[in-house]
Amino acid sequence: MKARVKWAEARTFVGEATTGHKIAFGTGHNDGPKPGPSPMELVLIGTGGCAAYDVVSILEKGRQRVEDVVVELDADRAETEPKVFTRIHMHFVVKGRGLDPKKVERAIDLSVEKYCSASAMMSKTAEMSHDFEVIDTSA
Repeated sequence: MKARVKWAEARTFVGEATTGHKIAFGTGHNDGPKPGPSPMELVLIGTGGCAAYDVVSILEKGRQRVEDVVVELDADRAETEPKVFTRIHMHFVVKGRGLDPKKVERAIDLSVEKYCSASAMMSKTAEMSHDFEVIDTSA
């Protein structure tokens, strides 16, 4: 895997993946608008995205009729440099028709504890926790 980051202007950077996808990020200049998420916000978003992707994949393979997965993340960072994440809590909201809560719980546990490489990396510095709720849309 390769990627490229280019300084665009002031405190704005553009990251580009080998797939050609680009994202602007940075802190902005002085009181100007931020061009996008900060690098650490991207890391947190990536952790949630990695876990959500796994959960959907596992539930679909288990023939669960999942319609939506949202991961709400709440995190703390160290007060001193390099200001790594010290705590990350992921709250999963899983919607679908007749979902089995035990299968949802298993999918989340497998993602967070085994398959999601982003949460595996984050767990090296952060206390990781998660919970979930299931919303049945068949009613």
